[in-house]
Amino acid sequence: MTKITTKAIRQLKGKRPVVCLTAYDAITAKLASDAGVDIILVGDSYGTTQLGFETTIPVTVEMMLHATAAVVRAKPNSLVIGDVPFAIARRAPQEVLTVCARYLQEAGADGVKLEGGVEIADTIKLLTDSGIPVFGHIGLLPQQVNQLGGYRKFGKSQAEQDSLVRDARALQEAGCFAFVGEMINDDAARAVSDSVEIPLVGIGCGPHCDGQVLVSTDMLGLNPGKVPSFVKTYATLKDDITRAFSTFAEEVRERKFPT
Repeated sequence: MTKITTKAIRQLKGKRPVVCLTAYDAITAKLASDAGVDIILVGDSYGTTQLGFETTIPVTVEMMLHATAAVVRAKPNSLVIGDVPFAIARRAPQEVLTVCARYLQEAGADGVKLEGGVEIADTIKLLTDSGIPVFGHIGLLPQQVNQLGGYRKFGKSQAEQDSLVRDARALQEAGCFAFVGEMINDDAARAVSDSVEIPLVGIGCGPHCDGQVLVSTDMLGLNPGKVPSFVKTYATLKDDITRAFSTFAEEVRERKFPT
């Protein structure tokens, strides 16, 4: 399998859904690539799934570069996108450019993901004009959870749907090769997808998107807490790992290991 490019992702629109999963380490990245995943997103969910934070807010650029570089070292055929953490996207455009360049130069990422629509379109345009591929993100913005006061669906009203369409069009015009839509009403997601020529990769947005993304620890059954209602669990690795650890501990104590 050849390395997937941003052009290849754009060309999937209308042909088949884009497959996207998160990964934060070389082992998971290699497995995802071998499974044929199109995009590996090194999400700032790294903070909640791996680092023990309650939200993604404490995640820093240095943490994200560390995780992104680990994924890149697996040499996946998947497109590797590094998430830009809390509040960075709203800084001065030149400062955002400096930060995002580090993802490509230091971590080896194929591109970056930024949360926001119309309000950061000029910054995204600067990035894409500078040669940095951008994976957009509209709808629910987890980095805004404190401002929002919680998680909710977007696009239920006509006004919100129209706003999402404007965001999507702004991202396309700014040069995004694709974008994530999170927690968008099903009908609104269809309208958003129909309004642009780049893929909408949904999470909690229903079936009318151009692709789907899930947090790998959620779908593998590794998350110790509650998972979102839209997640389908494809394995129960938490139980398998706990059982293996328990068996090892028992065998050591009973001198059954090593034999």
